[in-house]
This record gives sequence, structure tokens and C-alpha cells, in this order.
Amino acid sequence: MAISVVALSATSVFGHGDVAPQPVNTEALPDVGEEWLIENPYRAMGEEVWSEAVRIGASGYNQNCARCHGLEVISGGLAPDLRYLEAEEYGDEWYVERFRYGYTQNGITKMPAFDELLGQKAAWAIRTYIEARPDDGALDDVTPRLKEIRDALVSIETGGAGDVSALQVELAQIASGVETGSGAPVADSAPFRAAKYLAAEAVDVKSAHEALTIGLSAAQ
Repeated sequence: MAISVVALSATSVFGHGDVAPQPVNTEALPDVGEEWLIENPYRAMGEEVWSEAVRIGASGYNQNCARCHGLEVISGGLAPDLRYLEAEEYGDEWYVERFRYGYTQNGITKMPAFDELLGQKAAWAIRTYIEARPDDGALDDVTPRLKEIRDALVSIETGGAGDVSALQVELAQIASGVETGSGAPVADSAPFRAAKYLAAEAVDVKSAHEALTIGLSAAQ
């Protein structure tokens, strides 16, 4: 499976245009040392670190990769679909090789080397985000219900009646059944994000229904 990991470069053949790689702020993530690892360190550092890596990785991905690999890592065919790179040492080793040294085909640079431009922490944050993407069609069976929940949350935000706690529990249950394309155990899906907003100390109904709207739109 030939997959290029990061896709923004002025020298790339994928129609990136004159777009420079954007730095990623990784200060909130634990240090991982100077020597490059061959396995994602943020996968086993606990839920808090994992969640932060996904958040930072999403930003890094959207700034540097989404142009070709697609929003939410759903490829439109211009570049390979990264959701299916296995979330294990073999996939990690392959990923970091591409990230560090780039990819050239027939003398044409399709992807630059990103090791010095973004660094190891950004690399693994982006990897964490990518491997947490839901599998293709993972939300199909629950989409009608998610739309109903979204509409209910919109109504609640504007003063309508509704049980936010019950909706949070239901979203968490739905999220637990969403599979990733990579085989990672937790999918950072639309219902997963929405449930977290509703479970927060400061319940955020608006962000919850926006997460569902964006996630359902990207899945279509």
C-alpha cells in the first residue's frame, strides 16, 4: 500500500500551490526525547494525553495534510486514504519513515521531509489523530438517530425542553461502537466528541451539536 503521509509542499505534484508547511504547537504534549521513535508514544499515555494529541494532531493535519488527504482524513481520491494505516508498530514505523524523509517518485518530490520542519511531537500527534478516524461507513447505521440528537440539542440551546444528560449517555454508547479504519480501539468520532462536550463540567450544548453537524457532513 503506497501512502504518502503529509501532503503540503510547493514542490509537490498534487496541486498544492505555493503553500508552506505550517508549524504545530505541541507544548501541551509530553516530551518524547531526541531520538526518533518507531512506535506512537501517545497511544499508551492515558486518555488525557491521547485526547490532547488528537486535538493537536487535528490542527496539524488540517494545516498541513487535509488539502490532499481530505478533511477528517477522508480522501477524495487525490491522495491515499490514511485512515487504513495500521495502528501498530508496523504502521508506525512506515509512517515515521515517510514523515521524516518524504516521498519521491520518478524524480518528482510528492512529499517533502517534515522531520526538521514539524518535529517528532507533531508527527506523533498527527499520527494519533489519523489513526483515531472512524472507518468508512462507521456512522451509517446510526446517522438517522445522530441527526435527531443534533436537532434536539439545537432545540435545547434555543430554550427548548430536553434531557442533556440522557443524550450524553446515548452519544457515549453510540461512540463506543464506532470502529476505526486503523484498528485503534477508540474512534474520535462525531458522537464521541459531542458526548465529551456534554460531559464537561461546563456543559457545551452548542459545541456538541456543531460536532455532530460537522462529523455527519464529512461522513457523507
